[in-house]
Amino acid sequence: MTARTAVGPARGWLDRIERAGNALPDPVVIFLILIAVLAAVSVVAAAAGWSAVNPATGKAVVAESLLSQANLAKLFVGMPETFTAFPPLGLVITVMIGAAVAERSGLFAALIGRATRRLSTRFLTPAVFLIGVLSHQASDAAYVVLIPLAAIVYAKAGRHPLAGLATAFAGISGAFAGNVIPAQFDVLILGITHAAATILDPGHVLNPLGNWWFTAALGLGLTPVVWWVTDRVVEPRLGPWRHDGEAAAVVDIAADDPAAEARGLRRAGAAALGVVALWAALTFWPGGAPLVDEAATGPARDKPFFESLIAGFMLLFLLTGWAYGAATGAIRSHRDVVAMATEGMKSIAPYLIVAFVAAHFIAMFSWSNLGPVMAIKGAEGLGALDLPRPALLVSLLLISLVFDLFIGSASAKWSAMAPIVVPMLMLLGTSPEMTTAAYRMGDSTINMISPSASNFVLVLVLAQRWRKDFGVGSLIALMLPYALAIFGFGLALVAGWSALELPLGPGAPVAYELAR
Repeated sequence: MTARTAVGPARGWLDRIERAGNALPDPVVIFLILIAVLAAVSVVAAAAGWSAVNPATGKAVVAESLLSQANLAKLFVGMPETFTAFPPLGLVITVMIGAAVAERSGLFAALIGRATRRLSTRFLTPAVFLIGVLSHQASDAAYVVLIPLAAIVYAKAGRHPLAGLATAFAGISGAFAGNVIPAQFDVLILGITHAAATILDPGHVLNPLGNWWFTAALGLGLTPVVWWVTDRVVEPRLGPWRHDGEAAAVVDIAADDPAAEARGLRRAGAAALGVVALWAALTFWPGGAPLVDEAATGPARDKPFFESLIAGFMLLFLLTGWAYGAATGAIRSHRDVVAMATEGMKSIAPYLIVAFVAAHFIAMFSWSNLGPVMAIKGAEGLGALDLPRPALLVSLLLISLVFDLFIGSASAKWSAMAPIVVPMLMLLGTSPEMTTAAYRMGDSTINMISPSASNFVLVLVLAQRWRKDFGVGSLIALMLPYALAIFGFGLALVAGWSALELPLGPGAPVAYELAR
C-alpha cells in the first residue's frame, strides 16, 4: 500500500492549513488568549445567570465568573498546585527519566534496528497503528513511550519519522474509542453510563464489556483506513527524510560492536524480566497484593495495577537502559545514568512552559462551570430534535466532537451529558451501551488536531526533534487527514451498527425496552 507520489489536491489544501496554523502565535500565547476569552465569557455568563439543572443530582449548575473574589484567590494562591496537578505533567516527567536512559544508552536504537530488519517497511504502518490501539491499556504513558519510538522506527527503516509519529498518534488518540482489548477506560465510561441508566431503570444491569465488539470492530476496521492515509496522503506530502544534526544522532545511537550489542540486549532482557517479576509479585502476592484493591469488586480490583504502569514503564526503561549501557560501555558509572536522565529532562523543557499555561486554562474552565452547563444544554437540545435512532446517535457523536474542543476530559464530559442523554435515548428505544458507543466515537476524533488537548503540545515537542520549524499548523495539517478519515469511518460505523442492530458486546443490544 506504500505510495511514492502525493495526492495533489490534498497537498495543496493541507499546505494552506499548515501556513495558516504556523502563522498563529506560540502555543503559550494561544493559551493565554484562550484564558482571556474564557474569563470574559465567564463574566458575561455569570451576569446573565446562565445555568442548567443536573438531572443526576437535581441541583442547579451555575456559571461562575473567573474574576470573582473566590476564583481570583484560587488562581493566585493555588498557582503552584494548579500546575503540578496537571494530569499529563507528572506522567511525562516520570516516564522520561527512564526513557532518556534507554534512548541515550543505545537500547532503543538496538531494539528498533533488529525489529526493522525483520519487518518489511511495507507493514510498518499497520503494525505501529495496531500497537497504538493496544497501548490504550497504558493510558497516557503511550504518548511518551510509543510516539517517539515510532518516529525512530520509521527513520531506521528509511521512511519519514514524522509519518511514524503521526501513525502512532492516530492509534493512541484518534482511535481512542477503538479498544480491541477492553481497558480501564471501558470500566470507567460504562460505569458513568450505568449510573445514568439507573435514573430511569433502578434495576438496570450493565456489563462493563458492553462496548467490546463495537470498539474491537472500530480498532481493527480503522487499520486499513489509517494505513491508506499514511502511505497515500501523509508520507508522500512529507517527502523524503534527510538525516541531519540532532535528528540523525537520535537514530544512529548504537553499539559499534555487534557482540557488545548482543551482550547488552541479553542483559537488558534479564533486567526486563526482573521488572516483570516484581510487578507480578506486587499483583499476585497471596494475602495482600499491593497492586490489587481488595475492597473493590470486578474489574475495579485491578485499578491500582493499571495506575502503577507509569512507574513500571519508568523502571523498565531505566533498568534495561542501564543494563544495556553497562554491557556496551555506554554507561561506565551511575553518573552517566544521571547525566542521561538530565539530558532527557532538558529535551522536554519547552513542554513544561506550555504545560504551565495549559494547566491553568483547563483548571479555570472547570472553575467557571461552563463545561457542564454546555454539556447539559447540548444534551437537552439533542432530545428536542425528535430524530430516528441512527440520526439521533450521529447527532450525539457530532455534539461530543464539538464539545471535545472545549472539554478535554472524556469522563468529565460524559459525567455531565450521560444523566440526560442516556435516560432520554432509553425512552426512545436505544440502549445505554449504544448511546455510550456513539459518544465515545465523537470524543476521540478531534483530539489530534485540537491545540487545547492536553497531549497536543507534547506531541508537537516530540515532532520538533525531527524538524525544528515544525509548528502548530504543521501538526494540525499532519493529523487532519487522519481526523477526517477516522470521523468518516466512525460516523458510518455508528449509523450502520444502529441500523443493523448488531450486538455491541456480551449481553449488550442496540435496542432497549423499558420494563413495565
